[in-house]
Amino acid sequence: MFAKLSADANNTSARLAGIGLMLLGVWLFSFGDALGKHLVATYAVGQLLLLRSIASLSLMGPSIWRNRASFHQLERPWLQLVRVTVSSMEVAAFFWASVYLPLADIITFYLASPIFVTAGSAIFLKEQVGWRRWTAVGVGFCGVLIALQPSSQSLSWPALIALAGSASFAALMLITRSLRRTPDVVLASSQFASTLVLGAMLTPFGWITPAPQDLGLFMLAGCISIGALLSVNRSLILAPASVVVPYQYSMIIWAVIFGYVVFGDVPSLATLIGAAIIIGAGFYIFLRERAVLRSEQPVVPPPA
Repeated sequence: MFAKLSADANNTSARLAGIGLMLLGVWLFSFGDALGKHLVATYAVGQLLLLRSIASLSLMGPSIWRNRASFHQLERPWLQLVRVTVSSMEVAAFFWASVYLPLADIITFYLASPIFVTAGSAIFLKEQVGWRRWTAVGVGFCGVLIALQPSSQSLSWPALIALAGSASFAALMLITRSLRRTPDVVLASSQFASTLVLGAMLTPFGWITPAPQDLGLFMLAGCISIGALLSVNRSLILAPASVVVPYQYSMIIWAVIFGYVVFGDVPSLATLIGAAIIIGAGFYIFLRERAVLRSEQPVVPPPA
């Protein structure tokens, strides 16, 4: 009995840690997005991806070397290849769509990924997803729509590209959860490697020699990317995808904060209302998860 109690406690701690790491990863990704927005005002997107990936892989070099044996004993190598391919497709779809659509529309489609993940985790990973969590995810997405107010261009064919990118991102989350026995360093470095290849393919179009101070920003972007990917990947290892992925809705909160502090963008009333709905939906999922875990733990009878 005590062994089962210990296992239940560990399961609870792992899920709560997974939620915390997902929130941290989303914050780091949002910070990196703000830094990337600053850099792409001067440099091409492909150059940002290339230099950021080089910085990330360089910083991870010692860890990659220490864990080099893990790269020769990969769990389901074919699925690892699919994961890297999907990761590259997702990045390509995002920037392809950004040529035609406002960024707010693209973010709206990408924030639909928790719905894809919730459905996919039930179908492919056999995770239990109750109607309450489904409802909370749907409410959170409604908050996204209210906050970002997609334009009429949302019905155009570039929107289908953005939607494909969102689906690819959801697939990436599901595959990462499926490969949760793969070491973090392998998961993260393989994504950086795929981004490096994509960046190298795009770099010939518009290369600008970086200024010395900007090289430091590229290095910082690489550091942030490492922390973000490791946090999100570890989150998916510790907890079910359907539990932690809805917390990606919090990126709209950070988008409002970074947009105002860094770029002087004043959020509209609709954005604030949508953000409040998103926070409420995420908080409900958190409380619901704690309640479910608490009900699953047996009560220890007092000693006779």
